[in-house]
Amino acid sequence: MSVAGTYAITTKTPMGDQKGTFVVTDGGDGSFSGTVSSDMMGSMDTEAGTISGNTLAWKMSMKVPMPMDLDCSATVDGDAISGDIKTGMFGTMTFAGTRA
Repeated sequence: MSVAGTYAITTKTPMGDQKGTFVVTDGGDGSFSGTVSSDMMGSMDTEAGTISGNTLAWKMSMKVPMPMDLDCSATVDGDAISGDIKTGMFGTMTFAGTRA
């Protein structure tokens, strides 16, 4: 099954649970592009997205509520997705969701 799709996700942040959407577009060559969006943080494009089996890895540059580089990974299992967002000095946040 392809990892591509639109996922409704919830991220555990220091400011509480944040609901959002993660859109994954498979590049067909082991890469992907995508966006993560939420009401609080706006929209962020994925950068350097890679696919290895059912595992995704990518980077993002957060602008709101404060500028920060994020290092992300996720595993897709059927229609479920779960992963980690490394935020540097703020530690690691987890997220999980399902394909819409």
